[in-house]
Amino acid sequence: MLEQGTISIHTENIFPIIKKSLYSDHQIFLRELVSNAVDAIQKIKMVSRAGEYNGDIGEPEITIAIDKDKKTLSISDNGIGMTAEEVKKYINQVAFSSAEEFIHKYEGKADQPIIGHFGLGFYSSFMVAKKVEIDTLSYKEGATAVHWTCDGSPEFTLDESSRTSRGTTITLTLMPDEEEYLEPARVKNLVKTYCDFMPVPIKLDGEVLNQQKAVWRESASSLTKEDYLEFYRYLYPFQEEPLLWVHLNTDYPFIINGILYFPKMRPDVDVTKGQTKLFCNQVFVSDNCDEIIPQFLLPMRGVIDSTDIPLNVSRSALQGDRTVKKIGDYIAKKVGDSLKELYRTDKEKYINAWKDLGTFVKFGVLNDDKFKKQVEDIIVFRTTAKLEAEKTETPAVEVQSSDGDVWQDVTPENTTSLPYTTLKEYLERNKERHENKVFYCTDEASQATYVELHKNQGLEVLFMDSFIDTHFINFLEREYQDVKFTRVDSDIDNTLLDDKSGEIVDPTTNKTKSEIIKELFEKSLNKPKVNIRTEALKSDNPQGTPPAMVLLPEILRRLRDMNAMMQQQNAEFPEDHILLVNTAHPLIQNLLTLNQGSIIQGDGESPTAQLTKMICQHVYDLALMSQKGFDAEGMKSFVERSNDVLTKLTEKASQ
Repeated sequence: MLEQGTISIHTENIFPIIKKSLYSDHQIFLRELVSNAVDAIQKIKMVSRAGEYNGDIGEPEITIAIDKDKKTLSISDNGIGMTAEEVKKYINQVAFSSAEEFIHKYEGKADQPIIGHFGLGFYSSFMVAKKVEIDTLSYKEGATAVHWTCDGSPEFTLDESSRTSRGTTITLTLMPDEEEYLEPARVKNLVKTYCDFMPVPIKLDGEVLNQQKAVWRESASSLTKEDYLEFYRYLYPFQEEPLLWVHLNTDYPFIINGILYFPKMRPDVDVTKGQTKLFCNQVFVSDNCDEIIPQFLLPMRGVIDSTDIPLNVSRSALQGDRTVKKIGDYIAKKVGDSLKELYRTDKEKYINAWKDLGTFVKFGVLNDDKFKKQVEDIIVFRTTAKLEAEKTETPAVEVQSSDGDVWQDVTPENTTSLPYTTLKEYLERNKERHENKVFYCTDEASQATYVELHKNQGLEVLFMDSFIDTHFINFLEREYQDVKFTRVDSDIDNTLLDDKSGEIVDPTTNKTKSEIIKELFEKSLNKPKVNIRTEALKSDNPQGTPPAMVLLPEILRRLRDMNAMMQQQNAEFPEDHILLVNTAHPLIQNLLTLNQGSIIQGDGESPTAQLTKMICQHVYDLALMSQKGFDAEGMKSFVERSNDVLTKLTEKASQ
């Protein structure tokens, strides 16, 4: 026996702390031991390049072996190995990181970084093992192989070993309740989860378990579109292909590599939960980067890898740090710059992705002033204007840093024209017709009548119909304080109305037709809170215009929406609203004629008067449908009246 002694620790309770507190997840022991093995292999490469080792370093590999009879799991590498003194120094002195010392000594000679940053990584093995053994042989000439053993107490033994090959083998004799790690399927799953992109082959029973190639560490200029897509499919199988992606690569003022993808937005996507995987030197850390990725970019997917992200000792959680905020700002800036470049060089592809991109961008503008300044000129809205598609060439890949920060896209070949515009373009295009006024639509289906009315009179309407636009309109009004934003169903612009100043007064009633129609609807509806307004809508085809429209003034509607949001309930349609009756519509003119022909009978209304009243009510209900749905009683009443009106009309037609 070479030596027997006590492990140098700072507390006698280090092992209970490791087992119960330091690491919350037992399975990460394999990640730590494989990471150490990768480090050992990188170290032998470094000393070889430094001229301190002239032997053949061979093909690097890590081998995992399982012995179910002995209840052992072992991890072997053909790396640098350790001498007896190094075992005492790096293993017995808990919390002294050999990796830190090694990095300083061989700084600048590595082609792959050293993974280990925590001297306690090796000791995670005691979470699952009742005994841990090390067999190791150093690369140093004349070194003696050594065997280290510890049963989870501060006591250890150090003997000579029969090992003849350079490298290290860690053998764990597993505790009875940890024997799941003797199952090959379990081990393969852990390697796939934590070690898939480590740069050394990891084998079990002769099978290589890991991918090895970390695409995000490649130069962006060396990767093809298919490389990026293949990586996305590997990370997120059975998903639609991404819209765009950005390759992150910088080493100042912090080190970060990664690829972030804009996915197709689906209804079941939780926009508050991150889906970007966090790595540290190609070692998997977490399934999300919520603390790093700006909130408005959380739905992005991909990988972020950084040694400058401050993790706790178990690599399971981020530590509060300014660097995290700076990295988040960097990511937001890179995304913003890339979007601007795509808009500048290939607007059509940008537009085709906007349906999904718009949510990210608008949310970012609302929550990040720096990002807002970057992208405020490339926020676009679908429009009713007839715009010609801009023809642009597909951009060449542009490298923005020494290793390349590149924006890519996978827009389908079958693209459409560009019925999209920026707000500034809209205002400039319409300044002579209606300066500093914006007409917008929030629901294309229910507001279709109002949109068509504006289009027919040459008024351009913007569609602000995503779920975030309710808040975004308020933001636009703060940014453009001299601009009035009017929803198409809130009021009718004077441009859409005929001048009725020349209406003839009927000498028998001393009233105009508009006044008679107003009284007719007021009497028929008997709703004092409904303000009846009569106007003649401009149109070359009056039959194509609506006979009546329900309007809800902009201020009143917004107050209603705000109250509903504060009370966390659906907005109720207010009883106080406007019914605009279109006096130019043939139905309204026929209704006026029908009313004039009605005869008051001794016992009440004539059939004609009843029909007139029912038609007024029906016209009102049809107009109301675009603003609110009927409840059960309202729908029942509407259907019954519809049947009655049709019955009476057919009776008249058959007379």
